[in-house]
Amino acid sequence: MRRSFVFLAAGLLVGALAVPAAADGDEGFTLSDPRITESSGLAASRQHPGVYWTHNDQDTGAYLYAVDSRTGETVATITLTGVGTPRDVEAVAVGPGNQIYVGDIGDNDGVSWPYVWVYRLPEPKELKDQKVRATQYVVKYADGSRDAESMVVHPKTGRVYLIDKQEDGGHLYQGPAELSASGTNVFEPAAAVDLWATDAAFSPDGEQLAVRGYFGGIWYDWNGGRITRKGRLSVPIGQGESVTYSADGTKLLLGSEGANSQVVAEDAPGDSDAGSSSGGGSSADGDSGTGGDGLDGNVKVGAIVVVACAALFGVRRLFRRRS
Repeated sequence: MRRSFVFLAAGLLVGALAVPAAADGDEGFTLSDPRITESSGLAASRQHPGVYWTHNDQDTGAYLYAVDSRTGETVATITLTGVGTPRDVEAVAVGPGNQIYVGDIGDNDGVSWPYVWVYRLPEPKELKDQKVRATQYVVKYADGSRDAESMVVHPKTGRVYLIDKQEDGGHLYQGPAELSASGTNVFEPAAAVDLWATDAAFSPDGEQLAVRGYFGGIWYDWNGGRITRKGRLSVPIGQGESVTYSADGTKLLLGSEGANSQVVAEDAPGDSDAGSSSGGGSSADGDSGTGGDGLDGNVKVGAIVVVACAALFGVRRLFRRRS
């Protein structure tokens, strides 16, 4: 996603109040690779403990970066072969069988693409710079073109889902049970999502769906695809672009765009902390001090959000064209 003035401003506003991430591992880290300036997706590796996959939304090629969360350094760069030139890569997820899925699903210049793409490749067993052949899938929405930044792959069934990005809330779209590389894969609307979504992630057991936006997040009980809203997620304010669960499911990792951007860790939500906004990074919907975008009740954050939202709605026509 191209950075807009409003989110640069929001980033400046919160910079002085930001709490540094913990130094290593699933407690948070900083993306130190100078090539990673627009990290738009994040996914925890299942076979390389402590490694997270990320990518730029606009890059010079079809690349994935494996980042060691203990150091923030890139330990492998994967070049995807067998695919065309990416347009707007917005999401990455790890599915069953250690298969990596990449969502080339962004469409923010007028929402005009008749189709978008999903790529699938095996996660390399050895972390080193290498080329890996991927399968490219053509994706269309049943109800017309959509801009989307969120793609999730169910860890048990391997089914792919997309969430479109709408100012007043989007929809979860369900793909076919198995994607076809030889035809068009039509994604059908399955459920409403109460958020301007920028990324989403399944818990490792497939029982929870976490969805984040710029100013907040929501977590759902998956409920076999009939999602049930359970509570809110607090997220770092700014141009927040990514979310993933840690491989063991105990943490949510939340990332943002920008050079040397931080990935912040919070306790994963669950029934045990759904009634409190402290300690677990989530709260029940009945708590006060929050709007539909899942804003944390913290006074500092609230003040920042007021300013950021004012700026947002002042320039939202511009943002729709170049977000």
